[in-house]
Amino acid sequence: MRRLVLVVGAGGQLGQAMAERLASDHEVVALTHGNLDASDMVAVDTAVTAVCPDVIVNCAAYTDVDRAEREPREALAANSWVPRALARAAAKVDATIVHFSTDFVFDGTADHPYAEDDPPNPRGVYAMSKLLGEWLAAGAPHHYVLRVESLFGGPNAKSSIDRILNGLITGKEVRAFSDRTVSPSYVEDVVRATAALIEGGQPFGLYHCVNDGWTTWAGLARELGRIVGLPDARITEILLADADLPVPRPRFAALSNAKLAGAGIAMPSWHDALARHVRNVLGQA
Repeated sequence: MRRLVLVVGAGGQLGQAMAERLASDHEVVALTHGNLDASDMVAVDTAVTAVCPDVIVNCAAYTDVDRAEREPREALAANSWVPRALARAAAKVDATIVHFSTDFVFDGTADHPYAEDDPPNPRGVYAMSKLLGEWLAAGAPHHYVLRVESLFGGPNAKSSIDRILNGLITGKEVRAFSDRTVSPSYVEDVVRATAALIEGGQPFGLYHCVNDGWTTWAGLARELGRIVGLPDARITEILLADADLPVPRPRFAALSNAKLAGAGIAMPSWHDALARHVRNVLGQA
């Protein structure tokens, strides 16, 4: 069934891809920050009431982990108050809201992929603002909260993975963590999973939405080197402790897709996702 979908934060990496891909099957209204200050509850209520969408997809986010320590108000505004405003507006027009969160809600001390019912333990302003945003988005009766991780790809590709790929292709030295484990999320697969949830009438709630499996950042860089035919690329492995980062990163941040798979939505492996992304970047798709 064709739906009217309002995409908020449509100028970012995920938002732009979401608006473009969903438009093939649904009527999409795409709003960037220039069109709507989503932290303004009155403006959000006015915009949502005017559009009266069936689905609101919130892709707006403050993602600078370290800067958030210096700008807590800005991080809270984007990551907490925006989903609160959208959830309230969604409830008013009986719309479904889709909101995206992060692996950073966990402290990274686990030895197994995190499931949705594992207790969060955020470290830092960014992580706390994202967890609060999850809770506030869930205030809407009809909601999907999707935790994604290390997003890459899309028409507006500016992620760490995209920077690693660019470094490999241009022959630069690539530095990558050997002790931080992640489950990357390919934007194209996240969009497909989002569409499957809103079109399939799956149970509302919290889902992990990452590509299947996990790897270290160094392992990911080596796989990218293999895919582009540069197995001897200059990849320097570094430790989190040596990076002197202002905010701790979760060391083991792999997420389990079991709940999403149980809803009938299988995510491709991260190896497969990287290969498809490289083909797109190199124009071989």
